[in-house]
Amino acid sequence: MSAGTDLCFETLVVTVSDGIGVITINRPESLNALNLKVLQELDTCLGRLEQLETLSALILTGQGEKAFAAGADISAMVSMSPGEAADFSGFGQAVFQRLSGFPVPVIAAVNGYALGGGNELAMACDIRIASQNAKFGQPEVGLGIIPGFGGTQWLPAIVGVPRALELILTGRVIDAAEALSIGLVHKVVPAGEALRSAEELARVIASKSGLAVRNAKKAIKRDGHAPLSLAGFALERQFFAKCFEGPDQAEGMRAFLQKRAPKFQR
Repeated sequence: MSAGTDLCFETLVVTVSDGIGVITINRPESLNALNLKVLQELDTCLGRLEQLETLSALILTGQGEKAFAAGADISAMVSMSPGEAADFSGFGQAVFQRLSGFPVPVIAAVNGYALGGGNELAMACDIRIASQNAKFGQPEVGLGIIPGFGGTQWLPAIVGVPRALELILTGRVIDAAEALSIGLVHKVVPAGEALRSAEELARVIASKSGLAVRNAKKAIKRDGHAPLSLAGFALERQFFAKCFEGPDQAEGMRAFLQKRAPKFQR
């Protein structure tokens, strides 16, 4: 498969070289925000790359140094109905679970902001390498919603329930050093070096037995998302959609787009 001709997308830049694939979210003007188009193209891209038997490792990153992915596209979410929100959440969860279950190891090279859906995208990867300027968080409660792409499931599994509760319930954003200290990322490198470091790790993985690497990941991940529960993802989707039934979601998202503090009802 030729990456140059068969893997052309509007929102992604995809390269495959020497058994290593690199997917770059290419929406720097919106801090690589995850809209429906990005999710659809990521789903299609993963489907095509899954067919490459010569692929040894996959890297996911964002264009530019400001953001890996700043989250879901709020301007596209502000007017969603509960049903539309449930569908959006379900599709995002499915794409990220597909990423988690990808046949070969997936490395996130996190540059800049990885917030909301961006943090969930990074957590769906197997290994996370962060630049010193990276920022992580699930700030959804400030928008009147909860994480909807798996954050309520991924984060407790990675950092533990108490830390996940604190981060999700406060919406606090943490830096790369704190993310390393709580196990959210595996390595912190100087600003601008995340992709290079990820490529170095990918080359090490590519030098090993491809069959052994794929089987080792299968054994660890089993259904692609162990030790996570599909029931947990379904519950998150349900409560994410319920947030769109009340006034807080509209107020929170409008306030974000208008760059003002939200005034939630009490």
